[in-house]
Amino acid sequence: MLRRFLSLLLCLVFFTASMHVLPAGAEEAAPSIRVLLRRLALTDRIDLSLSGAYSLSWGKNSRMLFPAGSKLTVQVRQDQLILFFSGASLNCGAKLLLARVASDSAEKASRTALLSHGLRIAPGDALYLGDLALTVSGGQLQPVLSISVEDYLLGVVPYEMSDDFPLEALKAQAVCARTYALGRVDPKKAWDVVDTTNDQVFRGLTGGHSRSAEAVAATAGLVGYSGGALAHCYYSASNGGQTELPSHVWAGEESSRCFATVDDPYDVENPESIVKKASFRKDASGLPEPLLEMIIPTILAQPQMADYVQQPDCLRLDAVTEVSLSNPRFRSPSRLMTKLNLTLQVSGRRLLAPVTPDPLTYEPEEDLVSPLPLETPSSGPVLSSFTPVGTFTLSLDLFPALIRVLGLSIYGADNEIITVSEETDRFVLTAGRYGHGVGMSQRGAQWMAARYKKNFQQILSFYFPGMVLKKAASGAAQLSTPDPLLAETPGPAATPTPRPTLMPVSEASLNDLPEGAWLASVENIEDDSSLNLRADPSPAGEILMRLYKHQRLVVLETCEDPVWVHVRTDAVEGYVMVSFLEKAE
Repeated sequence: MLRRFLSLLLCLVFFTASMHVLPAGAEEAAPSIRVLLRRLALTDRIDLSLSGAYSLSWGKNSRMLFPAGSKLTVQVRQDQLILFFSGASLNCGAKLLLARVASDSAEKASRTALLSHGLRIAPGDALYLGDLALTVSGGQLQPVLSISVEDYLLGVVPYEMSDDFPLEALKAQAVCARTYALGRVDPKKAWDVVDTTNDQVFRGLTGGHSRSAEAVAATAGLVGYSGGALAHCYYSASNGGQTELPSHVWAGEESSRCFATVDDPYDVENPESIVKKASFRKDASGLPEPLLEMIIPTILAQPQMADYVQQPDCLRLDAVTEVSLSNPRFRSPSRLMTKLNLTLQVSGRRLLAPVTPDPLTYEPEEDLVSPLPLETPSSGPVLSSFTPVGTFTLSLDLFPALIRVLGLSIYGADNEIITVSEETDRFVLTAGRYGHGVGMSQRGAQWMAARYKKNFQQILSFYFPGMVLKKAASGAAQLSTPDPLLAETPGPAATPTPRPTLMPVSEASLNDLPEGAWLASVENIEDDSSLNLRADPSPAGEILMRLYKHQRLVVLETCEDPVWVHVRTDAVEGYVMVSFLEKAE
């Protein structure tokens, strides 16, 4: 393998990839989308396994070809991309591109074949279909995948909406995801979307998502338009029973005519929509302590409480008679309420005039309570028993504190839709909405398809009432053909020459090892290959000689770059890459 790689290096040529020519009757290729692979959390290294032929481009017009099955590693060193392959290394500068090339004419015309032509990024097993550009930013790798939007959706739909959702809901998701992605294409930027929830979750092709793949194929090329341009097909997990306008969520975002604030019964009916509940017992018992700490000071500050003791333990909540919501954040018909109104019946205790009882005849009155022990009566403050004060209605801010005190926060965005219902002994608050609530509710779409048998067009028209569907190009990606000089099969191997006798490492040499030195053997190379012994610990170092398999070496020390070690035999001394060595007995 090493010899093949070196032969390829010697055959480097400057070439221009063939123009993409569509076969007769073939559909125009679907547009591409550039995805920043941020979810992988790569730092300064990427390990790749090629599932198909790829060309490598770097520098000015430099090209070489890698066959399917090649395993590559790219590391950032001093802001340069160093590519490793079969023990050899190549400095690709600050940018390189791995682009798919057709292995043969059959693959070039077959969409099915293209679905297995990609690359895998360790340690995961997902297949990333498309071309991979690597650059260096802040000493870290910046990987951007250029992929056909139809192939991109295969790694989006089953993760944005589970593969076990009804097919029509998945079709609606595919149209939304396709429209959203194509609406983000901007040649002026380094990428169009990221692979996280900041845009859309993208995890590559992992298999086992046949229903999602069917939905993508059934809606191939379909996108939404509004006002003559691609619509902003936003979506979220659940809207809590009412759709939201984009301008209510994102500053500067216009709410085009394909959006409206409408009640969504499908989201509410779906038992899988996430909701949280809290209750107020009508006898005012069981209220959480943090809520009491918000309520009681407000009541004590009311004018009616002026004649009552201003202490929390001298105030009693007797009943909750009414609970309501008010003050919508946005104009009607918005139901995103910001105030919780509580009507409470309250009792308090008054401070009575001090009494000095006769010690010989003292008997405490039943309606008087003294803070002093009865056995040592004396003058001091006397509190009345609790007496009704009246009814108070408090208006409390729901966001941000109260909704958390009541355990109603779902997504952390302080945008929950809350409703109030009354039962025999309590009032119940129900909060819903997971996500921003704009556009399509995935749980609503699921219920529309499963319970009401709505098709994807009906689902989309409900959530995007002013949107129309149009067909864009959706053909398979067109791969270039590699330069014939790079793709040509090498001729027959040369007749092997006798291998030189291995150099000795004497027992005397082993008995006089420096501290930390150890005995190694050249093993991790092919039987018919060799390992370069270099004058310096660098791929650019002068080659002193070739070392053959099973050559014993004394490893004197590990170099500053731990990839290299300083070695010697009885006859020679130099540097080799440690990955080709094994400890010898």
